[in-house]
Amino acid sequence: MSGDTTMAARATRQFQPSFYFWMILVMFAFVFLGFGMHSLFPAMRGEFPPAPPIVHIHAVIMGSWMVLLLAQTSLICSGNLKLHRSLGMYAIAHATALMFTGALIQLVGSKAGVDNGSLLALEGVYLGGAAVLGFGSMFVLAIRNTKRPEVHRPMMLFAMLPVIVPGLNRFWFHGLGLDDFLPLHFTYPTLWAMAAAILIHEWRKTGRINGYLIYGTAWIVLQGVLHEPVNNSAWFMDFGSWLLSVVQYR
Repeated sequence: MSGDTTMAARATRQFQPSFYFWMILVMFAFVFLGFGMHSLFPAMRGEFPPAPPIVHIHAVIMGSWMVLLLAQTSLICSGNLKLHRSLGMYAIAHATALMFTGALIQLVGSKAGVDNGSLLALEGVYLGGAAVLGFGSMFVLAIRNTKRPEVHRPMMLFAMLPVIVPGLNRFWFHGLGLDDFLPLHFTYPTLWAMAAAILIHEWRKTGRINGYLIYGTAWIVLQGVLHEPVNNSAWFMDFGSWLLSVVQYR
């Protein structure tokens, strides 16, 4: 019994939460609290309306992805690099499923919005496209640099920023009781603050900002800066309308 206690105490001492762990934990909280207030808690009370199967599938994939990220970061904090790396191939497959279902649910949701006369449908196309392209490109960069922790770890954080936008929007909308379902004036500053925190941490840690971090920051900043100009442009309205016109889901 004393031996087990000693081993448990040693394992506890070995766990040293890092900056990356806390950042993932913050993202985890935003996603689960945002969607919890929007759908999970109402569903538990029997107050959430029926949703298409893709909604539940994506919810499971996204939720388990956040748990996987937290587990992977915890393994690093515990010094268990072997198990962390052994989960790498599964993480790639999971990330692929996340991108596919994320794109599909955004298209289905935006299509439903158009059919119901919602003015936010095309903004969903913009946010969904930014999430898929941003996450995909930065996740690939992170995976290609697994042997360079100074690139791999911050790029995994940057890759998550476009993906957590739906959770952030719902967090601020429900948490503050707002009228605007897409409170982007709260969401984008939150993303920019996270990006700034990553940059400051890496600069203090390494003394420099590499090109990968500049790319990640530029993506997050430009996504917010270009949001209104792109969504209000004629070419994007035409493109979004055409894209949603070919979406069929039953």
